Amino acid sequence: MKLSASGLGQQAAHEGENKCLNSELWHACAGPLVCLPTVGSRVVYFPQGHSEQVAATTNKEVDAHIPNYPNLPPQLICQLHNVTMHADVETDEVYAQMTLQPLTPEEQKDTFLPMELGIPSKQPTNYFCKTLTASDTSTHGGFSVPRRAAEKVFPPLDFSQQPPAQELIARDLHDIEWKFRHIFRGQPKRHLLTTGWSVFVSAKRLVAGDSVLFIWNENNQLLLGIRRATRPQTVMPSSVLSSDSMHIGLLAAAAHAAATNSCFTVFYNPRASPSEFVIPLSKYIKAVFHTRVSVGMRFRMLFETEESSVR
Repeated sequence: MKLSASGLGQQAAHEGENKCLNSELWHACAGPLVCLPTVGSRVVYFPQGHSEQVAATTNKEVDAHIPNYPNLPPQLICQLHNVTMHADVETDEVYAQMTLQPLTPEEQKDTFLPMELGIPSKQPTNYFCKTLTASDTSTHGGFSVPRRAAEKVFPPLDFSQQPPAQELIARDLHDIEWKFRHIFRGQPKRHLLTTGWSVFVSAKRLVAGDSVLFIWNENNQLLLGIRRATRPQTVMPSSVLSSDSMHIGLLAAAAHAAATNSCFTVFYNPRASPSEFVIPLSKYIKAVFHTRVSVGMRFRMLFETEESSVR
């Protein structure tokens, strides 16, 4: 995937692919339901789940006849050799690149120690996420920050000033600095981001329904990320591979890797589809062989909300 440059002048065109992204901010933008497997661990790859992501991304189901790949099972047990976190420069869309190698039947018989269920979603503790309103995205307005969120995440204001105000500098996934004026004013009093906010909204092409999150990390830095609302897919140009070709291509790559015990690469976009098609083998074994669900049993589930609460 080729990345191009946009936004402020500080941004370099060659950044993106090779830059090490802030893991905390990447996971916050990906959402609380995302859990990446650990490098070096064994994982289970589901071709059908991968295919579902392609369908969700292109907004188009497969029309053509899919060739039969006899050596491609419904799930492949693989060794995970590499995981790289990325963010598209144009859209800030987060995605992960994974290198997988199918295990031979002999290798699958090796002693397996289920040590981990994957890298827990590194959701920050000192942050807030807000879904933007029409007022937040208007060119002549500002960003209204919930009072508790501002007091929790932003540096304290000097209330000896009238009105209390300060300059905030936040870094996004591409390490670009964004400057905002934070002021406490109005009747009733409220926290607002004014100067610099409309520039950010325009550069990121944000609309009402998108979400913005601010993190105050352990290094006393303010980080800034976005989660875009689902938008209707536009028609893909004819120069782009068709949805059918993408489906067939991912199946062919997985089948070839399974037959030759070679590596193949997949791209996981957590915001495009809920399909989690690469999961830790430990998690798979636990779900299939050790989870017993019965009528009347209570359980906990994670829901993606602004507070990322567990229900």
